[in-house]
Amino acid sequence: MIPLFKVFMSEDAPARVGETLMSGYIGEGPRVQEFEVAFGKLVGTPYEPLALNSCTSALDLALHLCGVGPGDEVISTPMTCTATNGQVVTRGAKLVWADVDPMTGLIRPIDVAQKITRKTRAIIAVDWAGRSCDYDELRKHAWNSVGHIPVIQDAAHNLFVDMKHRGDYVCWSFQAIKHLTTGDGGAFLPPRHMMTRARLLRWYGLDRLSSSDFRCAQNIREAGYKYHMNDIAASVGLANLPHTAWVVEQHRKNAAWYAESLRDAPGIMLNPPPDPDASWWLYTLLVNDRAEFIAYLAERGVAASPVHRRNDEHTAFAFYNGRLPGVDYFADHEVAIPVGWWLSEQDRAHVAETVLAWCKSRQPAMAAV
Repeated sequence: MIPLFKVFMSEDAPARVGETLMSGYIGEGPRVQEFEVAFGKLVGTPYEPLALNSCTSALDLALHLCGVGPGDEVISTPMTCTATNGQVVTRGAKLVWADVDPMTGLIRPIDVAQKITRKTRAIIAVDWAGRSCDYDELRKHAWNSVGHIPVIQDAAHNLFVDMKHRGDYVCWSFQAIKHLTTGDGGAFLPPRHMMTRARLLRWYGLDRLSSSDFRCAQNIREAGYKYHMNDIAASVGLANLPHTAWVVEQHRKNAAWYAESLRDAPGIMLNPPPDPDASWWLYTLLVNDRAEFIAYLAERGVAASPVHRRNDEHTAFAFYNGRLPGVDYFADHEVAIPVGWWLSEQDRAHVAETVLAWCKSRQPAMAAV
């Protein structure tokens, strides 16, 4: 079976982790700081991001900094992992669902604009498959009677975020099967003026950069969380970082090859028009009879899956606030095929040939319709 996901792990990781394990310092320490500097350079952040224990923690920290609490509203997309929206609910806020583009799955700024009220405290946008949302357009609409509404960018799929056109808060994922993994982890880039506060909040509200030996003697002015990364995870990340640009480039090459090979395939639509700047963690097709398509590929050794279920179908997130025709279409048709660094040219060709064979087998039925 050609897998849909696979963990990339550098051969240097065991040695890097072993060195950290025997160093006597395995919590948040020098390796985390080294990782923050190296990751910031890799993706071109204007200042060093904060390394955290997950993207979920980054999203929750962003909501905290936006002041989201009981009675507030957060506009978000249901087309994502439930981790994107869970923290909104646990904070006692209401999710207001915005529609997505039916071809790309990206949140529609014009629909966001129509959902904004005086209670709106934040907007969450998800870079589905590794393509950036239109953050310039979102920020243009992100105003209410209170003022500017911050835009939170869930970049779990999108490693190389466009730093000139991004959200106010950027949240990355280093979960096991992402382009870059630390075993599990995340990174967080808040506005510059929020950096000090965010750094304190990620570790109870205490300043780990303080020269004081007894940190607990510090006065905690704002209660925080245990959201920091540790040196073990950072060591895994540091071992993988030198290979990350190559990993993303392989995803991009495979996506470009599919776009050319499948562009005239009958019975499917290509979710991704050519976009060389996207990270392409997923390659999504839009397919009728999705269950049949997935079964056909599986019988021929190719894994395929919708990956995420629309969140508004879950009881915990069942906030109804109008029709979502774009979500309805995209959620019913999207399916991802393998696009990652692990594909050989033969694997990639087999995936495309299998998709084309399914399309050919469906032509008589489509002609009858």
